[in-house]
Amino acid sequence: MKITRKIIQIDDELCDGCGNCVPGCAEGALQIVDGKARVVADKFCDGLGACIGDCPTGALKIIEREADDFDERAVEVHLASLPKQTPEISPAAPAGCPSANVEMLTPISSCEQANEPATLSTDQASALSHWPVQIRLVPPEAPFLKGARLLVVADCVPIAFPSLHRDFLRGKAVMMGCPKFDEVEMYIEKFAQIFTVAGIKDITTLVMEVPCCSGLPMIIQKGLKKAGKAISIEEVVISTRGQVLERRKVA
Repeated sequence: MKITRKIIQIDDELCDGCGNCVPGCAEGALQIVDGKARVVADKFCDGLGACIGDCPTGALKIIEREADDFDERAVEVHLASLPKQTPEISPAAPAGCPSANVEMLTPISSCEQANEPATLSTDQASALSHWPVQIRLVPPEAPFLKGARLLVVADCVPIAFPSLHRDFLRGKAVMMGCPKFDEVEMYIEKFAQIFTVAGIKDITTLVMEVPCCSGLPMIIQKGLKKAGKAISIEEVVISTRGQVLERRKVA
């Protein structure tokens, strides 16, 4: 059934066929055909725009037009039909970005640390439990989002706040991005879909004190509103000197 909805549009003049966008689409909607990126079928494109940030020429954008409705079942069949990736990459093939591959990570245990004197202390060890972490790359159906406590971080925060892993990340799924440089509408759509399907328990937003960061909590709230969900939020503001300036609960 055709409906008017958001979908990816590719500018042939700007597209150089690099292929960076292909692995950025978790639904396999994009392929390189005759040296240009193409949408394989409208029903495979969810219109969230996760591929946009991987395009170095700005050839991809989200538009609204009449298109076949997104078909999740058709996507599953399509992905199953694609050839499996192999470790060998042809020199002529475009180099895909591995950051789009979903991976569950196991934090280092205390026993492992005891047996590896060169590893970091418990306070210093990584608390990251999954990959990817960039908002535009995380698929809404990612297994690490199911029933998760979600930490949404402005991407400057880890540079300013050295104890992020110890104080905020442990036990949470994390997504990070920049509301100033990335596409706000794409973020809102992505979070709305996550809040609809993932069963998120609670949300913490971690932003810098600078004005452009204030848009991130607003994006989360708009995503919740669009999804029709009410999830408790804690907003945390970090100073440029790495101090917690404010923590507040949002109803």
